[in-house]
Amino acid sequence: MKKTLMVVDGNSLMHRAFYALPLLTNKEGQYTNAVYGFFSMLINALAQVKPDCLAIAFDMKGKTFRHGMYEEYKAGRKETPDELIPQFDLLKGALRGMGIAVLESEGYEA
Repeated sequence: MKKTLMVVDGNSLMHRAFYALPLLTNKEGQYTNAVYGFFSMLINALAQVKPDCLAIAFDMKGKTFRHGMYEEYKAGRKETPDELIPQFDLLKGALRGMGIAVLESEGYEA
């Protein structure tokens, strides 16, 4: 029997979610719009694909093997907004709590 693995680029989906929604916060004032949007888009994708397995991959801070190939890789990219940065840990904690694999490897991208 053939099985389907869905691997999601977590950084990409988080950025899409962050810019798609207005800033939202919880009652403690913690930003949550990217996490909310991430799960909304993930649930839709899961309903369409119906994978047997799921993993979410994230970039780690620092240079990757691509920087060695091209020093100016991501040179023109804007910095991650301050309101988005803490949402990554919030999301990863929620994913792990749900038993969803979170993949990260130094020197590699999602």
